[in-house]
Amino acid sequence: MSFVCLTKPVLHGYFRSSCSWRVRIAFALKGIEYDQVAVNLIQDGGQQFTEHYKTLNPMQQVPAVEIDGLVLSQSLAVIQYIDETRPGPRLLPADPKKRAQVRMISDIISSGIQPLQNLHVIQKMGTEKVQWAQHFIHRGFQALEPILKQTAGKYCVGDEVSMADICLIPQVYNAERFKVDVGLYPTIQRLNETLHEMEAFRVSHPSRQPDTPADLQA
Repeated sequence: MSFVCLTKPVLHGYFRSSCSWRVRIAFALKGIEYDQVAVNLIQDGGQQFTEHYKTLNPMQQVPAVEIDGLVLSQSLAVIQYIDETRPGPRLLPADPKKRAQVRMISDIISSGIQPLQNLHVIQKMGTEKVQWAQHFIHRGFQALEPILKQTAGKYCVGDEVSMADICLIPQVYNAERFKVDVGLYPTIQRLNETLHEMEAFRVSHPSRQPDTPADLQA
């Protein structure tokens, strides 16, 4: 099924949000033009907490995506929706076994690793926030590395870019922000380096967004 829609999707997000970044990568891989509305998670106590934004995403998190008359607020739901409704490279494999592996890897990252370094969690940790983040990233990567050794070809699952790769790149960026030695995980490190050679991953990078602060721009 594919839709022809004259209205561009609108991504409400934050330049450094992993979940917003996933959606940007998916749009880029699919060749979908979209508009961005910045939701600054720091300024004014967090613009995600405004009443206006709460009507878009009651969880008061980013992203929220307006598309085809819908508002979708979970990054994996957005990715799967555009994969099912837009042409372009598949983001989930046709083979059911590979598709299950992609979903497994995506869920490990999006449910088991990333939420534990989310801003609203980290803010509660005070001076322990770096150690907290490092602990849970290492814990997640120790599980992910042997899985990827089994599933990876050129990319996370075989030789086609998928939703798993879309989830991996922002998580490695977070790991590096929190001074995790990614070299301890050679498969993850190799995949990260390979994916960063692709234009879709470069243009979606946090350093190249409209709301990126000047001192963090590429």
